[in-house]
Amino acid sequence: MRSTLGWQAGRAGTPLRRTSLERRELRADDVAVRVDYCGVCHSDLHAVDAHTGAAPLVPGHEFTGVVTDVGPEVTRFAAGDPVAVGNIVDSCGVCAMCRAGQENFCHEFPTLTYAGTDRHDGTTTLGGYSREYVVRDEFAYPLPAGLDPAAAAPLLCAGITVWEPLRALGVGPGTRVAVAGLGGLGHLAVKFAVALGADTTVISRSAGKAGDARRLGGHDLIASTDEHRMTAARDRFDVVIDTIAVPHDVAPYLRLVALDGTLSHLGHLGPVTVQAADLLVGRKKLSSAGSGGRPATAAMLEFCARHNVTADVEVLPSARVNEALERLERNDVRYRFVLDMSDLPQNH
Repeated sequence: MRSTLGWQAGRAGTPLRRTSLERRELRADDVAVRVDYCGVCHSDLHAVDAHTGAAPLVPGHEFTGVVTDVGPEVTRFAAGDPVAVGNIVDSCGVCAMCRAGQENFCHEFPTLTYAGTDRHDGTTTLGGYSREYVVRDEFAYPLPAGLDPAAAAPLLCAGITVWEPLRALGVGPGTRVAVAGLGGLGHLAVKFAVALGADTTVISRSAGKAGDARRLGGHDLIASTDEHRMTAARDRFDVVIDTIAVPHDVAPYLRLVALDGTLSHLGHLGPVTVQAADLLVGRKKLSSAGSGGRPATAAMLEFCARHNVTADVEVLPSARVNEALERLERNDVRYRFVLDMSDLPQNH
């Protein structure tokens, strides 16, 4: 086994603690990655808050780093290559979804970067809040030159989560897009929609975020609390990307969707109540998405390099991970925390 250092959760309500972690020896198709920057996702916060201690939990599923070692069958990477890794690190590879390049929808369920089950030895996967990660080479991605590795880390979860539905729904020049919620997901959805050429509007509870919306490239902001403006925007948007992370009524956002348009519900994955009439009038569609397959992830990174799209981040030393989680819980970040893992020794 390979030994490294990382930040492991205890029972819910207790802080993460620095500890030694064991990584597997490299299989033939593995790469070892020195983790340099790891994003802090709301999923990490939920996992830590719900942790019972029944299995080890090391969060982190959006990170960038450098390859330090490769298995004997690996030809895509060599030591020294900059790479990025997201929230999926393996899949069955043979089901219809995997064959279509949608490993995120693997019929056997994809192996998650943390709190997943390794398909070979059954161990619990430990995430990127650590100095080293070992991953199948097919689920590591070349990090294009010119992308800031810290600001690129959140692309591998928040970014691909909004990128895939935007592309699947055909967003481009002439498309009218609204993004509801201006957080970790939402700010990247705005950047992507603008870079794709769409007329992009932000929907936020606060009219005070108009300046942020403009800075991100948005063309307008509508306060969801402004009944007059919400009514005036009825049937206006071809695509509404809903990134709001808490339970909420989707009806006001469906009313914004144009004829044959789509509301993509991404931020809150719990139960949703929909009146059929809200879909019927205008032949509107309600969809969702989660993460992305390997082809879409690679295409997103290439697009980001061409259009200079990265996340707006606040970088903290990994030793301040508990501060990051506490502030994230009260939404005190614009728009994504990233942990700098260099304060963990590479060898110990």
